[in-house]
Amino acid sequence: MVVLNILNETFLNHLTTLLWTVYIITVLSTAAMIIHEKRDPAKTSTWVLLLITLPILGLLLYIVFGQNRRKEKLFSRKEIQDIEQIEYLSHKQVIRFSSKTDIHHKLADHLSIITLLLNNSKALLTEKNEVEIFQTGNQAFDSIIESLYSATSSIHIEFYIINDDKLGNRIKNILITKAKEGVKVRVLFDDVGSWSLPKRYVKELKDAGIEIYPFMEVRFPLLTSRVNYRNHRKVVVVDGKVGYLGGMNIADRYIEGTRRLGQWYDTMLKIEGEAVHSLQVIFLIDWYFVTGKIIRERNIYFPQPTVTSYHPLQIVTSGPDSDWASIMQAFFHAITRANKHIYISTPYFIPNESILTALKTAALSGIDVRIILPGKSDSTVVYWSSLSYVSELLEAGIKVYLYQNGFNHSKVMMIDGKLAMVGSANMDIRSFEDNFEVAAFIYDNQVTERLEENFLSNLVQSQVITPQSWSKRPLKNSYKEALARLISPLF
Repeated sequence: MVVLNILNETFLNHLTTLLWTVYIITVLSTAAMIIHEKRDPAKTSTWVLLLITLPILGLLLYIVFGQNRRKEKLFSRKEIQDIEQIEYLSHKQVIRFSSKTDIHHKLADHLSIITLLLNNSKALLTEKNEVEIFQTGNQAFDSIIESLYSATSSIHIEFYIINDDKLGNRIKNILITKAKEGVKVRVLFDDVGSWSLPKRYVKELKDAGIEIYPFMEVRFPLLTSRVNYRNHRKVVVVDGKVGYLGGMNIADRYIEGTRRLGQWYDTMLKIEGEAVHSLQVIFLIDWYFVTGKIIRERNIYFPQPTVTSYHPLQIVTSGPDSDWASIMQAFFHAITRANKHIYISTPYFIPNESILTALKTAALSGIDVRIILPGKSDSTVVYWSSLSYVSELLEAGIKVYLYQNGFNHSKVMMIDGKLAMVGSANMDIRSFEDNFEVAAFIYDNQVTERLEENFLSNLVQSQVITPQSWSKRPLKNSYKEALARLISPLF
């Protein structure tokens, strides 16, 4: 018996040593792999620190959230004929702008950023468009619902969040009605963003003949490879003639607000004209990614535009499937080329080092840089992490405001009254690197000035942060900011 106990103890000791050895090798090799990826130093150091201090938790979090898939092609686009056509047209536009021939005077100041987006995102410049701006959910969804009712051939909808609430059911009932009328209805929703969407909701749509699919469905054991890369886009295309994009989801909070945060504000665009074709292509590519189905009926989904007004813009996408962080690069380029002012509104402000340096450099060189952040937020960690940047923003002369009249969820940037950016992308690392995003880059004084008027009216409802008041904030807030900023690269 004694000999048996000794043998058992020896076996357990060897097994424990073996397991620890395997575990240490796994953690160290993972750390080495993170370092070898040569990503943003802040993100790299955070992951390595977490692996060393909390190995088990760190390893699990890295497997779920930390892997860099930008260089891994998530799907091949070569089967889609529209992609070949877009590449051909974008190449022609690059040649056109490099030769500076036949250029409208409105585009003269924007040739470099237009060319950048042609090269890094194949984002075609469209010139004949009409653009309408909505800042409240009531305005935006009244217009969207009106467009849905008017559909005669197709409805394509893609949202990060679709809720089973009053607005969600109103949209559902309209889609069912239109499908029964013979309209082809297709719906994409993000599987994580819409995790609470019940199967009953989806089944009702399917039973009506509507095609509806989750984007990158997350189910164990597939969780580790998919949960971190989400489709954050909000796109509606009706009959290939009318398009919507921006920051609003299908949820009652955009109409009614919430008890804790009050009224929600966001920015949504309605577009008619050539740019709707770009939105249609974006939806059809995402549709192919999810379903493997190629939609070929060009005469149905790409009707000839009839708009004659001149409001040039590019519809730009970014995501972990692309070679470049195209929206982030365009933000950076626009900031560095500003001459007078930069106005930014974002609910989540966790910039990478490039964007942060560009903003501080602009302010130090005499550019009027103003940023509106939420006075209260739906994400505690992101809220405190965003505030952690305030001190260095103020030191550089950037004016920072906290919105007080509810929750400002808008994602907009305006430069010099000439260039505006509106879309789904926050000014944070997740939007730059991990999410599938979409944005409109608008090269038009009239549209930009309307967005700037909205921004300046929001300033009146915001509290300016002065260096004096900021230095007097409670010490515990400073620690919250530091801790949130430390862990923010993980999320």
